[in-house]
Amino acid sequence: MDRTKQGEHVHESLGRRALDELRLYWIVFAFLALMFGAFTTYRRLIMSEVGIGYQHYGAGLIEAAIIAKVILIGHAMSLGKRFERRPLIIVVLVKTLLFGLLVAVFSVLERVVEGLLHGQSWAAIMHRVAISAPDEILARTLMVIVAFLPFFALWEIGRVLGPGKLGEMFLHRRPA
Repeated sequence: MDRTKQGEHVHESLGRRALDELRLYWIVFAFLALMFGAFTTYRRLIMSEVGIGYQHYGAGLIEAAIIAKVILIGHAMSLGKRFERRPLIIVVLVKTLLFGLLVAVFSVLERVVEGLLHGQSWAAIMHRVAISAPDEILARTLMVIVAFLPFFALWEIGRVLGPGKLGEMFLHRRPA
């Protein structure tokens, strides 16, 4: 193959990978947006019982967008890949926990960046992360881990079946 054809092949391959990654991002985002939307609705209904208004659906969408990107970063880092030859239940549980911990790390980083942007000192930022935010970070991480169980179960079933098979099973009519 001459250099021109190699360059075209590499360019085509990168473009295809970018499209695949973008498609995967939107699938992950849609799943997480649905989960966070349900959680926000639950929270709103519970809080309305005690007279507190809660309408933070936009925050759930932003969180879904960020966590979807975190999942793709973890996927690119091959997080949990070494367990993929184990039984599927082990792979799902390990990836659920690893990616949940990755989200927790990003939650801490989010607090640090937020503090820096607001001009807080390192001491104030660390105090907030260590004293004020741990319950919120723990609760968010627990919620994300629970949401990740069905997500990674489907993800891993799709991986085992092969590219496109899971989508085909869910989205195409099957013979009777």
